[in-house]
Amino acid sequence: MHDCVIIGGGPAGLTAAIYLARFHLDIVLLDNGSSRAALIPCTHNHAGFPGGISGEDLLDRMREQAASFGVRRHIATATAVEPVAENFRIQAGDTMFEAKTVLLATGVVNNRPTMDDALHDEALRRGLIRYCPICDGYEVTDKRIGVIGTGDHGMREALFLRGYSSDITLIAPDAEHMLDEECAAALDRAGILRIDGPCGGYAIEEEQFVFETASGRLRFDSVYPALGSHIRSELALTAGARGTDEGCIVTDEHQRTTLPGLYAAGDVVKGLDQISHAMGQAGVAATTIRNELSQRQPLRR
Repeated sequence: MHDCVIIGGGPAGLTAAIYLARFHLDIVLLDNGSSRAALIPCTHNHAGFPGGISGEDLLDRMREQAASFGVRRHIATATAVEPVAENFRIQAGDTMFEAKTVLLATGVVNNRPTMDDALHDEALRRGLIRYCPICDGYEVTDKRIGVIGTGDHGMREALFLRGYSSDITLIAPDAEHMLDEECAAALDRAGILRIDGPCGGYAIEEEQFVFETASGRLRFDSVYPALGSHIRSELALTAGARGTDEGCIVTDEHQRTTLPGLYAAGDVVKGLDQISHAMGQAGVAATTIRNELSQRQPLRR
């Protein structure tokens, strides 16, 4: 019977693992290697790295730090979390774990434009495709930026990027734009061009990302897909925890879900999808787990 099983090996899961291990608790970290942070070519928002750091390098450092405190990291995908009395059973492949508490740090997956994976990954590495204007809008200052999206979500992303460049184009992903009068007026006021889709024929040409639209083949210095994301909250919702209308896990200010003993931190919880925010939530969750376990039975070495 472990004190806690952490599901997710991104910044939130690893931060929680470090905290809980240093609280001398018996924990297991389940990591299927799909942290969104690993896709970041270089982040300049994360304090303490003046020259920036890649997402994979940051994760490697965090894994090394966790391992130095005895964290056991299992490369596995959790498929079920089952409440049993006041504890939990966690299924991961052919292995079943038992724990007094569970922390979900499963994150989200960005919806991508339909293109070859190798092309996508190369464009991402070069900064020709980007997913987080909060993270890297600074890097596209005064550049020609395309936003693939429509509706309220696409409009809001384009308006956010307007704070970095005057050359913004919003392109519908499939056919005509789905914009109400208020969205269209906001884009017009900001001087953002709107072009209908569908998008396709993606390519990298002369350090620009190019693709076909209803108005012909367009070229951009960087493109932001604003296509939403898949929130990996299924384990919590199936176990009986409450979710938001968008599918995020509902938590209180201590990262407790509505299911006693189940906690959540990071992008799977509604809030700012940033590494620093995820790590802060993980610290709160881990400390709450430690304190609530001590209420069940005083912790002793």
